[in-house]
Amino acid sequence: MSKDVLLEIGTEEIPAHYMPSVLSQVQQLAADKLNKANIAYETIRAVGTPRRVALLVKGVAEKQADISSKNKGPSVKIAYDSDGNPTKAAMGFARGQKIAVEDLVVEDGYVYANVTSIGAETAGLLPDILTGIITGLGFPKSMHWGSLDFHFVRPIRWLVALFGDDVVPFELAGVKSGRISRGHRFLGTGDFEIPSMAAYERTAKEHFIIVDPEERKELILAGLQKLADEKGGTIIMDDDLLEEVIFLVEYPTALCGEFDEDYLKLPEAAIITPMKDHQRYFPMRDKDGKLMNLFLTVRNGDDYHLETVQHGNERVLRARLDDAKFFFEEDKKHKLVDYVEKLKKIVFQDGLGTLYDKALRLEQITVFLNQKLDLGLSDEALKRASLLAKADLATQMVMEFTELQGVMGKEYAMIDGEGEDVAEALTEQYQPRFAGDELPQTDMGKVLGLADKFDTITGMFSRGFIPTGSQDPFALRRQTIGVLNILMDAGWNLNCHEVFAFVLDLLQVDKDKQMEVMGQLNDYFVLRLKNIFQDKGVDYHIIDCVLSDDTLNAAKAARRAQALIDADLMGKTELLQAFTRVGNMIKDAEDTTVDASLFETDEEKALYAACQAMESGLAQAYAVYDYAAAADILSEGIGAINDFLDNVLVMHENAAVKENRIHLLTLTYSLISPIGDIKKLS
Repeated sequence: MSKDVLLEIGTEEIPAHYMPSVLSQVQQLAADKLNKANIAYETIRAVGTPRRVALLVKGVAEKQADISSKNKGPSVKIAYDSDGNPTKAAMGFARGQKIAVEDLVVEDGYVYANVTSIGAETAGLLPDILTGIITGLGFPKSMHWGSLDFHFVRPIRWLVALFGDDVVPFELAGVKSGRISRGHRFLGTGDFEIPSMAAYERTAKEHFIIVDPEERKELILAGLQKLADEKGGTIIMDDDLLEEVIFLVEYPTALCGEFDEDYLKLPEAAIITPMKDHQRYFPMRDKDGKLMNLFLTVRNGDDYHLETVQHGNERVLRARLDDAKFFFEEDKKHKLVDYVEKLKKIVFQDGLGTLYDKALRLEQITVFLNQKLDLGLSDEALKRASLLAKADLATQMVMEFTELQGVMGKEYAMIDGEGEDVAEALTEQYQPRFAGDELPQTDMGKVLGLADKFDTITGMFSRGFIPTGSQDPFALRRQTIGVLNILMDAGWNLNCHEVFAFVLDLLQVDKDKQMEVMGQLNDYFVLRLKNIFQDKGVDYHIIDCVLSDDTLNAAKAARRAQALIDADLMGKTELLQAFTRVGNMIKDAEDTTVDASLFETDEEKALYAACQAMESGLAQAYAVYDYAAAADILSEGIGAINDFLDNVLVMHENAAVKENRIHLLTLTYSLISPIGDIKKLS
């Protein structure tokens, strides 16, 4: 027989962006604890609203499964004396297994105890299991309330815990479990009773609570779309905003508001940002793609007095847009370059100077990157973009709406008549702003973005601000991933070590400390690059192979990894074995100078001839990362390699002959080394 389990944790409003993780944790914790307790169940769901997190487990067995085990004891020689009587060792083992000594069985020279553990009643185990689920939850920030030492995301106000129709009794944070839940804060009639898990969602809905976030999502989308269709608009949908709104409401009702068309004269971003980021509104475009003077939002309630709610939202947005209009007009009284002077009073980071100092470094880093990558960009344009890169941070608009950094820089640059490439770079420098965001598309934007990120990351590492597993207050992890993705997307062959060294010189870091910081940066970047490759499903053997260089070149590593996959080099066992044998012989040798006059055997001559034959074709194959063609060429030397290693003594008594043979093997291995450390592929 089975019953359903319901756990509802009633709290004060939980931050919306916490909820997806909380529901995932609840579901996983429940599965782990039930499995560990050997309690069978059918399905597990986790649902929730701003004021409640609920676990619904269907078909939970009424008792633990019985467990049978065969436990090994002492050997027969120790368990029984010469007359076959059980010794103290056998009796002690049987007593420990809680069976009679006569029930021990002998197999393979040892005694065994066949033990069956009878499962306990589930009802008696659930209090600890449910308590463990609640206390096992983790949050970005927790709080405690009253005089309690207990910490949770928000104060717990009620607990519902049912097994079938019965309450699961336990107490946590001064709250006793029961079957009483609470309705909607404004529409509900107060507390209500939940008879069982099966009736939970229906009963909650009667009190204006839609507990399933997927159901709320469908209602919200349907409501928004209906209004958009009525107004002839298209919703500017934002999945993150939608998810946040889902967990801000318990009973959603969509509504449409409007604002004065005069505000449409503002830059589009200055209108959309207050709507989305500050008010949680959805903007709309008309059939021509132009922004409409309308917005959509979601009320946490029904449609009663909806016009009053609409007017309230319009009044709040009007105030935000008035601010934006004022800041925009004030900022335009000065050119963007005039704000550069104000950067001298804004500290970038203790020990790294002001934002003005950073702008001056960006001028040098962008020119350095332009020359290293041979991009042919105008150094003067790069310097101009670098000088203006952080200027908008001193404008009133960006100081009020920080999300508009870069966006307003581009807007003001266009108004001032700056070059289009410079203006575009000012907004692209911050891309990608988050995981999955677009990468910069223009070369100038890529260079400025790389320079900005390299300067920040290197500078912070030089000051000892190295991210840990849980702490990354300066978003260095995101910026590092951004650097690597930009380089790989552009296909730019850049040795990051050279950039680290250049920036550290600009920061005037002591030479002795530079080596330490360079090592820390290398380890951090390599680990991020490994993670990127792993997320793409690249085999770890291939990752280790392509990241074995002394240089840190993300684009080159990416090309080599893909080339190895395309060529299926890991499947070419005979080729890898032959060259791995060579690699193991030479260790760290580098000299490839071979003197043919010192050859004493036909195997030496044959291997040298094979190397000469392979060299010309390999250069062309490696140039275009055609590792399949390279493997075909290298395979022609397998026979010569094996004959040499099987028949020639490398450690010859004549030192000159020995060195020459090592050089020959080094030359041989150098033919495959452009692929990476192929020993890692074994």
